[in-house]
Amino acid sequence: MNANRRELNFQTLVGAIQQLHSELAAQASRAVNVSLTLRNWLIGCHIAEYELHGADRARYGENLFSELATELGHLKISNSNRRQLYRYLRFYRFYPEIMGTLSPQFISLLPVGIDEPEKVGTSSPQLHVSSEKLLNYLSYSHFDLLVDIDDDLKRAFYEIECIRGGWSVRELKRQINSLYYERSGLSKDKKKLATLAHESAEIAEPKLAIRDPYIFEFLGLKPKEVMSESHLEDQLLDKLQEFLLELGHGFCFEARQKRILIGDTHNFVDLVFYHRILKCHVLVELKLEQFSHENIGQLNTYVSWYKKNMMSKGDNPPIGILLCTQRDSTLVEYALAGMDNGLFVSKYQLELPKKEEMQRFIEKQVRERVDEHE
Repeated sequence: MNANRRELNFQTLVGAIQQLHSELAAQASRAVNVSLTLRNWLIGCHIAEYELHGADRARYGENLFSELATELGHLKISNSNRRQLYRYLRFYRFYPEIMGTLSPQFISLLPVGIDEPEKVGTSSPQLHVSSEKLLNYLSYSHFDLLVDIDDDLKRAFYEIECIRGGWSVRELKRQINSLYYERSGLSKDKKKLATLAHESAEIAEPKLAIRDPYIFEFLGLKPKEVMSESHLEDQLLDKLQEFLLELGHGFCFEARQKRILIGDTHNFVDLVFYHRILKCHVLVELKLEQFSHENIGQLNTYVSWYKKNMMSKGDNPPIGILLCTQRDSTLVEYALAGMDNGLFVSKYQLELPKKEEMQRFIEKQVRERVDEHE
């Protein structure tokens, strides 16, 4: 028997499989992230080169991004609207050093005869992060937040802190919004502030990186395939969708995990229906947690967005239904956007499911599905 071979038993077998699964899943996730990041950087590179040397660039002028977005949209190339194309150009200009990391495979995708790009701004050598490290540790969604920072030193600060702490995209956004850089500059005990910031930080999980909206569109995945928070939630949404359609009150199914872009943030509405009798959209949000004001605020934001962006002539204002549930209790809340007319409210309440009816249904489904998993 080989003296170096450790004792093999069932638990070591389980541990070995768990380890290899985690490591290879993380590698696959990093590979997808790097591919998407390089795709967007290369798109920015081609746009920059065209703006400098395009033979017919004068023909498009300020309309270049709009015209390009239209053509790419016809070709069904994901994440290529006017705003995103501009951001890819900005990304390329802020991170020209990425060119030095390109493998022969990606070098062949560069514009012919391109010159080495100049970096926008100048960073301190002490705060320099290698482009290889940036690509391996940050997703494109991280970069998308970083390119909004014009100050070179400030951007480098967040690069280092994000990599050091393994921050998720949401955590990076939170730290930027909480002025961590500015607070660090004013703090007398910078080390203590950094320790506090990292202790409470949300860490990015490699296996969940695939849920990044940019990633799943890049891979051609549908939101439902990747956005469900749990198997239980997915099952409940299936049953809830069937329940509302079977009520016969005019619900017409439109979308599941409907993606909407509010500002720079991707949001997902669990279920979207159109009610043919009420002539309005009905948005349904399911939360496997206790009711909070954040929940109803989020739903109201979605309802308001639909009112502004999705209402057609003849439509009534949209309505939202929030279901907050624990194992033995359910709260149903209705969110009405811009409903000053009491007659509208009464009409909606008449046609929509009674709160008690939905509460009984959800509680029954939760009990059944939790029991199945115990």
